[in-house]
Amino acid sequence: MTELLRAEGIHKHYDGVRALVDARFSVLPGEVHALVGENGAGKSTLAQIIAGALRADSGEMAWNGQPVKVSSPADAQRLGIAMIFQELDLFPHLSVAENLVIGNLARERRPWVGFRALDDYCRPYLEAAGLKCNPRTPVHTLPIGHRQLVALARALSLNARLILMDEPTSSLSEDGVDRLFGLVQGLKRSGVSVVFVSHRMREIFRISDRITVLRDGATIGTRVTSETDVDEILAMMAGREVKDAGRQTRRVSAEVLLSVSGLTTARIHDISFELRRGEVLGVAGLVGAGRSELGAALFGMDPWTAGEVRMKGVPIRPRTPGEAIRLGIGLLPEDRKIEGLMMGMTVLENSTMAVAGRFSRAGFVRAGQEREAARQAHHGAALKRPSEDVAVSTLSGGNQQKVLLVKWLLADPEVLFLDDPTRGIDVGAKRDIYQIIERLAAAGKGILLVSSELPELLRCCDRILVLRDGRNAGLLDAKTATQEEILSLATAAHAR
Repeated sequence: MTELLRAEGIHKHYDGVRALVDARFSVLPGEVHALVGENGAGKSTLAQIIAGALRADSGEMAWNGQPVKVSSPADAQRLGIAMIFQELDLFPHLSVAENLVIGNLARERRPWVGFRALDDYCRPYLEAAGLKCNPRTPVHTLPIGHRQLVALARALSLNARLILMDEPTSSLSEDGVDRLFGLVQGLKRSGVSVVFVSHRMREIFRISDRITVLRDGATIGTRVTSETDVDEILAMMAGREVKDAGRQTRRVSAEVLLSVSGLTTARIHDISFELRRGEVLGVAGLVGAGRSELGAALFGMDPWTAGEVRMKGVPIRPRTPGEAIRLGIGLLPEDRKIEGLMMGMTVLENSTMAVAGRFSRAGFVRAGQEREAARQAHHGAALKRPSEDVAVSTLSGGNQQKVLLVKWLLADPEVLFLDDPTRGIDVGAKRDIYQIIERLAAAGKGILLVSSELPELLRCCDRILVLRDGRNAGLLDAKTATQEEILSLATAAHAR
């Protein structure tokens, strides 16, 4: 069978740091091909070179057996290549429909805009992606999971023969993943190829035909999915055996650290729970169930219309994030790029941002103290970086997430709301973050952990609060709960 795409000898360097070294990759027609590796292995770089978003320093590409040069996204689109980026490349203040058609060479060009025709053009692609919303909705008003579906709908609208998906399930709930995989299988049956970049082994083995592993920018090998297993792929990724030690035994105090009663905002309704000292309380639910919105309410970002919150028995009502921080509440947001980090600032500046006043006197920064505190926190988080002075944008996704976590380690809040902290990071970085969560809980902190991965909630949490439509749907003991029970509560399968 003639390969749809072949890339050979791909090299890419950034300021002397190698991202890809003699990488090779191929895709067959109608194939789902997983591209895996630890953070920094070069997966996203290779995918972006294929999609024309980056230019390789050297290397060759062939399309249907014919040599091609892909120097821009427009070149890739003309060939029939589309990409869904991990850090979504949407225009947040344009509408959903406008994001689907802007730069879309597959759509007929007209000298005027007919909004009704635009709506009609976009609806089939939005429905195919599983997104029910008005095409004229501004993208910035959608939760990140819905924005990911907008990006998917846009890729479908390009009529591509090869779609590269970089961590496409990172913000999707279980039902959203099922819908996406059904769509991928439909694309496969129609002869469309999909490159699936992911860290989620369960999903990779469920959806892919072949798996290619990158490590340190080089291609380690390709395996037929049905002829390999998770242990072999992980060993190829890491160059060593990688195993999660599993959940550590810990004791949860009877002391109630945070008590929430009837909390209501414009987006959540009558939510109640207690968080004990040393407890990891999971927050589960489908996209739009109110998980992130609960964090926004506790962190003073969304005004309350009703309810009471007590910290160690004392009523509190944070009205701004600054006030929430002073009261002992921290929030690690779902979207690290837009809501969490200053991508143009250094690793050091991002790490100490929440506690900058601690290292200043009379308007002057005590740089030595700041740097030493950051270094210790970086070491504790197993953060990999060339130095504290590089821009945080140059780090891999997993290390960016660790910088964001370090910011809160330095701030030392009593209660920390972690909104999908392992989204889009590799198994090694996940293991590091699990260890940080366990250390925080052992130190008596209260952790609220949102995750789209049900096995992660069952592994890390003591109890799991399930939300549905912005309301309490149930509270489960993580030791005895099952994924089926969580999904039943989240989807109202149990309700009459």
